[in-house]
Amino acid sequence: MSYSLLTVTYIAASALFIMSLGGLSRQETARRGNLYGIIGMLLAVLATAFGQNLAGAMNVGSSGFAMLAVAIVPGAIIGATLAARVAMTSMPELVAVLHSFVGAAAVLVGLASFLDPGAHPTGTEGTIHNVEIFIGVFIGAITFTGSVIAFLKLRGSIGGKPLALPGRHLMNLAMLLGCAFLGYQFLADNHHGLQPLLIMTGIACVLGVHMVMAIGGADMPVVVSMLNSYSGWAAAAAGFMLSNDLLIVTGALVGSSGAILSYIMCKAMARSFLSVIAGGFGSDSGAVAAPKGDAPVGECKEYSLDEVVQALRDARSVIVVPGYGMAVAQAQHPVAEITKLLRARGCDFHFAIHPVAGRLPGHMNVLLAEANVPYDIVMEMDEINSDFPTTDVVLVIGANDIVNPGAQDDPSSPIAGMPVLEVWKSRLVVVMKRGKGVGYAGVDNPLFYKDCTRMLYGDAKKNVDALLTRLRDE
Repeated sequence: MSYSLLTVTYIAASALFIMSLGGLSRQETARRGNLYGIIGMLLAVLATAFGQNLAGAMNVGSSGFAMLAVAIVPGAIIGATLAARVAMTSMPELVAVLHSFVGAAAVLVGLASFLDPGAHPTGTEGTIHNVEIFIGVFIGAITFTGSVIAFLKLRGSIGGKPLALPGRHLMNLAMLLGCAFLGYQFLADNHHGLQPLLIMTGIACVLGVHMVMAIGGADMPVVVSMLNSYSGWAAAAAGFMLSNDLLIVTGALVGSSGAILSYIMCKAMARSFLSVIAGGFGSDSGAVAAPKGDAPVGECKEYSLDEVVQALRDARSVIVVPGYGMAVAQAQHPVAEITKLLRARGCDFHFAIHPVAGRLPGHMNVLLAEANVPYDIVMEMDEINSDFPTTDVVLVIGANDIVNPGAQDDPSSPIAGMPVLEVWKSRLVVVMKRGKGVGYAGVDNPLFYKDCTRMLYGDAKKNVDALLTRLRDE
């Protein structure tokens, strides 16, 4: 493949990646955006495989292409198998694992680039190349171990409670300063640079573990988007090391979009990005309740299935607020059937999505799309908050912290200032919960004690199935 054709192919792939991001920004065009990304990546792999640089590195030998196939084919099979088998509830941890692969790849590329005897330019160009190696390995190591810890937290293998070690901020600062000093040694004596590079890699791995361990479960959506940004910058650094323009562009797109998404997530939680990185917020799900004396006063009022069915029969307008509990129960499909049934009877039906609902940015949107819920009735928080005062029934399915009025009413609440869905302004709120524990943030919810609220305890899937059956039997 000629250099000109390689450049044109890279430009086409870059354009497809940009179009993919644009398509993924809306539910109606998400499938098309995903297709653009697939085609762009296919072009990128083929262009890299048959490009002059790679062909020259492999001496245009069949053994080189065989080695490439050995890497690509098993990876494609494993990736396709995992994508086909993973449940929507496991999607957040799958994304975290994929981020860890990008970080590990950046570390390996950096080490290989340093050890390659033919890849050591001299002078200013050599210094720039070594800076690229050091920064790429540093970001990659943090991304790798941080993503592994995020995966374990999301999977439940380790608790969501933040690890608040004494002097943890000083520890992080000391590790950063240590890495900076090792970077000076690495650049000052490149002939003996392997030792400081490896030591820095170890410190960065520890830093990645400590940073994510200090972040509580309630901040997991931000952590996922943050690691997404890190993985992008790690890929961009690898692109500089390999002199691959497409990898630089792709990494920059992922890194910048992940950073923007992290900002949106932080804004939706009324938290600064630095406060999330500093950690210390969020606890084990259900493990920590509000301190005595600060707990909401009142008694939860329960509803039976028959009472919920009657309320839905009489309602002229219904809003469903989905949360991670609905994803765990896999209740999205019967909820979609209830949606069709009530809309066919003339009920004004909508879904209200909070930006940080679930364990992954956009988790609920994807969940509803999987159940073929019409896009036009899925509304964001800012669009639908004004509709609650005129709504007859709100069904809160497996959500807790995103409908907590304490965020507005209680300045001492850990989630004070966080924008929430104002469901308590509706005529009736039916909260479906498995039990009486607190939400993922470990904060009690005054909504449960309000006069307009009724609780329907039990497995969300069983309750929603029962509701669907009784509504059909009318």
